[in-house]
Amino acid sequence: MLYLCLNGQDNGGGADTGRVYLLNMVERNGEELPEVEIKEVTIVASLEGNRSSERTLEEWYRKHTRLIYNIRKVYPFSQIVKERMAEVNDTLMSIKSEKARKAYLTEFEKSVFAEFEGEVRKMTITQGQILIKLIDRETQNTSYQLIKEYRGSFSAAFWQSIARFFGTNLKASYDPYGEDAVMEIIVRDIEAGWL
Repeated sequence: MLYLCLNGQDNGGGADTGRVYLLNMVERNGEELPEVEIKEVTIVASLEGNRSSERTLEEWYRKHTRLIYNIRKVYPFSQIVKERMAEVNDTLMSIKSEKARKAYLTEFEKSVFAEFEGEVRKMTITQGQILIKLIDRETQNTSYQLIKEYRGSFSAAFWQSIARFFGTNLKASYDPYGEDAVMEIIVRDIEAGWL
């Protein structure tokens, strides 16, 4: 191992001073070279084209910080949906009668409402929109498709109309390489334990 210590002198090159870096030594082509692992950097957009002012940058930072807060708040719910959906599907496979299946789904829905209704009602509309996207990310099904599959077309249409009234869409799908790219980066950071 090699320790690199910058001695506190700035030669005008903008070196970080007073820091110590631990470099692993790696052998490549017969030579032993220092190596440091760095975090992957993804560039999503540039503020350069806007001739951005300090105010624009501050506004972007505030929105980004708020997005991180909202995702961290609703991400656990998307994981619960994924786990519960697997549980329901396993149970439904063993139930043969359509009547028993409907009874099971009704009872399951009541227990989920009793457990999470209070927390979900406290969510903002933005948090609800993010949750809809994350549910699609985790289950590969939009919220509309899930409601339609488990509760029927009428119920799905009813909840879609309620969602549209509040300015959101249960049919919204998750696009990790398009409009949801920043969200995907934040979710990956959460999953890696960095946030």
